This record gives sequence, C-alpha cells and structure tokens, in this order.
Amino acid sequence: MNTFLKRTLITLSIIALGLFLYSAFVENIFAARLSPKDIVEFKLNDLKLQVFYNRPSKKGREVFGALVPYNKVWRTGANEATTFETNKALKIGNDSLPAGKYTLWTVPNDTLWHVIFNKKQYPWGVDTEMNPMWDPNYDVLDLKVPVQKIPNTVEQFTIAFDNSTDNLSLTMAWDNIKIEVPLK
Repeated sequence: MNTFLKRTLITLSIIALGLFLYSAFVENIFAARLSPKDIVEFKLNDLKLQVFYNRPSKKGREVFGALVPYNKVWRTGANEATTFETNKALKIGNDSLPAGKYTLWTVPNDTLWHVIFNKKQYPWGVDTEMNPMWDPNYDVLDLKVPVQKIPNTVEQFTIAFDNSTDNLSLTMAWDNIKIEVPLK
C-alpha cells in the first residue's frame, strides 16, 4: 500500500472517530432536535424579512408563567438566539428599526409583552446558568404589545408574518397565547 493511501485512510479514520465521539458525548448529530430550527421569510416588492428561531413544544407543560417565567427576558424560542433580519428600515410602533440583523428577545407577561430588537449577535440564547445572553446596552427598539388569548392550543412555538389584511405584523404564538408586532 502506498504512503498516500495510508495517510488518507488514517485521516478518514480519525475524522470518523471524531464524529462518533462528538455524537456520543456532546450532541447526537444524527437525532432529530427536540426544538427544531425554522426560518420564516416574508417578501413583498423589494422588502425582505427573515426570522431564524428554534421551536420548542408544549408537551403537556404549563408554558407562560412557568416554563417561560413572567417578567423575565426570554430568548424567544430555544437553543440559539432568535434573529430578525430586514433589508429595509421599518416602522415598528412609533419607533424606527434600521435595516440590518437583530436578535429578538421578549419579556412575557399575562397581559403585555415587551418585544426587544437587539443589535448584538449572540452565539446561543442562554449562558451555562440558563440566564439569557441578552445585553440591554445593544437594544435598538423595545415595544409593548398586548397578549391575545386564542381558543386553540398551539403545541409548538410559532413565529410567522401576517399580511392578510394589508397590515403586516410579526406574530408569535404558543400554548393559548398570541402576540402581534405591527410592521410598516
């Protein structure tokens, strides 16, 4: 066997062993995620909006006020920090949001949510103590929106864009709660 073939086989064996060990001890890269990744996009004329987030499930648990505590910053999903990207400046409530990429944070409450657009990009949603990695010094916009109770249960956290009435909004729904963030 020539030297090149031996080196190639050794290299491939090391890579395979590394993937196996990573999968066994860190994260099973072949298993389905408990909170799968999702990307939601909206395009109209030259406006392009995109949200990247992870979708946790209710699984019979009490969600708001328990799994997601009231009056504390939430990463608005699971795993990686949720991101919101726009290629055009937007008017959100009475404030302007410049074009760019933001992390999206929320502070849930039973009647009102704070929706926070933060210009810092975070590698993950929480630190090792499960505290949000959010740094308020990078907040660009903080908007309060009312909570809507919905008659059906949304099993998996869902973010969407709604333009059904020509009033564009970013919606978030989970369990029996929905909020709408008006976008112009």
